[in-house]
Amino acid sequence: MTQDLLVSADNGIVTLTMNRPASRNALSRDMVNAMHRALTDCATEPSTRLVVLTGAGGAFCSGGDVKGFAQAAASGSAPMGFDQRVADLRLRMEVSRLLHEMPKPTLAVLPGPAAGAGLSLALACDLRLMADTAKVTTAFSRVGLSGDFGGSYFLSHLVGTSRARELFFTGRTVESDEALRLGLVDRVAPAAELEQAARQWAQELAALPTVALGYMKRNLNLGLRASLSDVLDAEAVHMVRTFDTEDHKAAAAAFVDKRKPAFTGR
Repeated sequence: MTQDLLVSADNGIVTLTMNRPASRNALSRDMVNAMHRALTDCATEPSTRLVVLTGAGGAFCSGGDVKGFAQAAASGSAPMGFDQRVADLRLRMEVSRLLHEMPKPTLAVLPGPAAGAGLSLALACDLRLMADTAKVTTAFSRVGLSGDFGGSYFLSHLVGTSRARELFFTGRTVESDEALRLGLVDRVAPAAELEQAARQWAQELAALPTVALGYMKRNLNLGLRASLSDVLDAEAVHMVRTFDTEDHKAAAAAFVDKRKPAFTGR
């Protein structure tokens, strides 16, 4: 058990809070391992309707622990060989894939800065809510690194390849108004109202037909890389599967009765 990641659940909403406020929630090995376990559990737990990722102490996540990187570089010693280090990092980066592909909606709530791998994690989520005082940056070029946790993939698809290159190369800071305009985030709320706005949006998302949303994610993710024919094939399969869900049957009955459906996520 680690305190680097706090996990709480309320009415189907599971909140993962990165909890290293002294370092603006820089990623630790314990934090990432705990996040991997939590996301794996949430992906298959029927009662989970939504995953919220956020940070403690007024920040989202400052990315990798640069102080730790500096200490390792100064020591001149590497505990593992090159191939082992690559495999180890790749395994930890699975948290980004889980956030992006798990069959539940994921929402990043940014109360403050998101940088480097921290920004990558936010971009891996389906949706993002940002405080108007928060700022984001790719940051990698500032410390002579190329980037990880899927940032190059997510950023390219969100803002286009040219803008992604500019943001990666320069590592410049992006404030909330520009982040919203570029499509890096979906909503911006006043900092004093962020918690309330996050709670309201999370409740709205958790009340949606979770199974259908999971298949929507598959369709949309496939659309990023597959042919139209492949997407049509997947849509046909997923549509038929959702026809058989309790949520669809309840919604169809509610439509006939001219009332609002109540989804259960089944």
